[in-house]
Amino acid sequence: MKSKFFSAINIFGLAIGMAVALLIGLWVYNEYGFDKFLPGYQSVYQVRRNFNANGDTLNFTSTSLKLADALRREIPDLEYVVESDWGGSHVLSVDEKKLYLNGYQAGSDFLKVFQFPFKNGNANTALSDPYSIVLTESTAKSLFGDADPINKMVRYENKSDLKVTGIIRDIPSNSSMKFNFVVPFSYLEATYDYVRENRAGGFSENAYQVFSKMKNGASYAVVSQKIRNIEHTEPNNSNASKSYVVLQPMKNWHLYNNYVNGKEKEGFMEYVRMFSVIGLLVLLIACINFINITTARSEKRAREVGVRKAIGSGRKELIIQFLAESFLMTLISFLFSLLLVQLALAPFNQLTGTSIHIPWFNPVFWAIMLGSVILSALIAGSRPAFYLSSFRPVKVLKGAIRAGRAATLPRKVLVVTQFTCSVALIISTIIIYRQIEHAKNRPTGYDVNRLMVTNRSEDLEKNYDALKNEMLEKGIVSSVTFSSSPATDIYWHGDLDFWPGKQGNETLELGFILARNDYFKTMGMSFKEGRDFNGLNDTLSVILNESAVKKMRMKQPLEQIIGRNGRKLRVVGVVNDALMVSPYTAADPTIFIFSNGGESSIMYRLKPEVGTADAIAALTPIFNKYNPSSPYRYTFADESYATKFRLEKLIGKLSGIFAILAIFISCLGLFGLAAYMAEQRTKEIGIRKVLGASVQQVWLLLSKDFVVLVLISCVIATPLALYFLQNWLQKYEYRVTIGPWVFVAAAIAAVVITILTISFQAIKAAVANPVKSLRTE
Repeated sequence: MKSKFFSAINIFGLAIGMAVALLIGLWVYNEYGFDKFLPGYQSVYQVRRNFNANGDTLNFTSTSLKLADALRREIPDLEYVVESDWGGSHVLSVDEKKLYLNGYQAGSDFLKVFQFPFKNGNANTALSDPYSIVLTESTAKSLFGDADPINKMVRYENKSDLKVTGIIRDIPSNSSMKFNFVVPFSYLEATYDYVRENRAGGFSENAYQVFSKMKNGASYAVVSQKIRNIEHTEPNNSNASKSYVVLQPMKNWHLYNNYVNGKEKEGFMEYVRMFSVIGLLVLLIACINFINITTARSEKRAREVGVRKAIGSGRKELIIQFLAESFLMTLISFLFSLLLVQLALAPFNQLTGTSIHIPWFNPVFWAIMLGSVILSALIAGSRPAFYLSSFRPVKVLKGAIRAGRAATLPRKVLVVTQFTCSVALIISTIIIYRQIEHAKNRPTGYDVNRLMVTNRSEDLEKNYDALKNEMLEKGIVSSVTFSSSPATDIYWHGDLDFWPGKQGNETLELGFILARNDYFKTMGMSFKEGRDFNGLNDTLSVILNESAVKKMRMKQPLEQIIGRNGRKLRVVGVVNDALMVSPYTAADPTIFIFSNGGESSIMYRLKPEVGTADAIAALTPIFNKYNPSSPYRYTFADESYATKFRLEKLIGKLSGIFAILAIFISCLGLFGLAAYMAEQRTKEIGIRKVLGASVQQVWLLLSKDFVVLVLISCVIATPLALYFLQNWLQKYEYRVTIGPWVFVAAAIAAVVITILTISFQAIKAAVANPVKSLRTE
């Protein structure tokens, strides 16, 4: 209470540091907790395929139904094996209610593998009937209100009536499996010929996901070896020896979602670890403030220590006293940090797409927080406690104590540490932002603007020609097409059997896109040579992109014959590469095949003169006319493309926010130290003013030491940031180069911020009346 200004700086700075650490801690806990709320998650695995493509092992999550059957038959250590589609939006309707909801069509044991808690029904029978459906609690309420939904009927895709056989609790946000309903996979087989054909067909029909659950006591190492050797390719497949099956544990799906050369590597885990370190650094910066300001003001308490020691206090009692003060200050800071976190949670959740909260009633949380407060108090208060308690009472009471070089050197080291962390964060933020802009400004090879996509339905496929003609006749769109992938993705990858110049057992993995007429016109893709498709006359014709031509080493690709699954296909055109999958890597080698069925996405380009709102208003009744079972839904290709930068944008924003907070906390400490120095040197400044020193000279006197410390921080931060950022950039095939201007800009920013921070106190001291300064005692 006696030093309100410095107490406020200590408490406020430490509160911000603790709030950042707590917020990041809650986020990290949420990310580590992905899928771990499910009973038995430790024994759940996804079946994946490794494929050796000329020395580079590619990994795929797509598998065949034949492989799922082989696993059930040949691996007795697997308690359950379930096949599933990839999840997607489907129309559920009850009376006049029609909802587009995301769900899976999965094997009958799906809810035994993924043991989501049931509100009504049970996992043993819920998916046993092909014409059944399991809903989440909120979905059931949306469709049936407060009525009991069990045994009631739901219209599915306006095709079949399905009986509600179970209600499960809503899926938590930190689940890899997010859905509103589950329909039995047997329903797909009962209603779609191609699914039955895939089941009876070969191992090459890799269009599904397969999950498994091990029996209790089964060894992962043993099962992994058995699965690796399981037959999963056709007997005459020349690539069989280069391909094998692997299992990925569910506990790793979220954080280790990256495969390099067929091996599981860190994916999102890299960012979780990075922000854990940032949270600890920001807290450390705040603790350094506490140490520096408390130690710097030690002279004010030196006589107190001397008196206490003179009347019998031992050093142990003094250490306990100062640590108790530190604990009290830290506890007050922690209470403020809880308030700050509570205020920040809503915007933070919106930014990160999470739903984290403070677990107020969790005793483990409070135990961890108490431990953190004690640890922070020890870090923040240990040096002041041991430093102050070491004063000799005789010297202190005689006024002989002075803060010499031994006292100021540790303080300078701590200031340098603070600003090294802050400057490194500034550099990182600049590089991350530049990497995002570098990829965003990269030519895509097609035009995403004013391009719209609507997912297929049976009615839309049946009425496609009439739909297309009416859209064009009304003058809303300039072109329409149907394809097996939307504009910003490639859903299907496979390998070719032969092509001109194939060498021995060489393999070639390509993206495959089935397309109808006007595909390239609608996409805005340009031809390098050859021609476009010409309707049904081109059912055995294909068009390649530049990357595919390079992979095949073709010098004259037109009219060449390539083959897959016994079909001979003739190359009639080559288009320029387009970035459909990732803006950070080279374009996927892609083959375009003319098709008249089996596509998934209707794509249409709005005319330039038609306003977007007017176009949607005009398109809605047209789609409702030809697709009466479903409400009109659409996406814009430019918005879908923008989502490819979501993770990098999130990292950039969080890095920027935490860099600003780190600088702010560091500057708060500088502000306090500058105020202390000005106060300590009041008489010196007064004498200098009397002797003719100008305001600028006094300002320079008080500022230069801090500026030098910050410059040293910049020198140390540069190689540290360079090392870590170069490692981070290595994972991007298309990346920026780190030029020296980035480090110069960060250094200039740090120096300017420092000067602005300390100038208030320096100028205030410089313009003070020297007469008052000399009368301070």
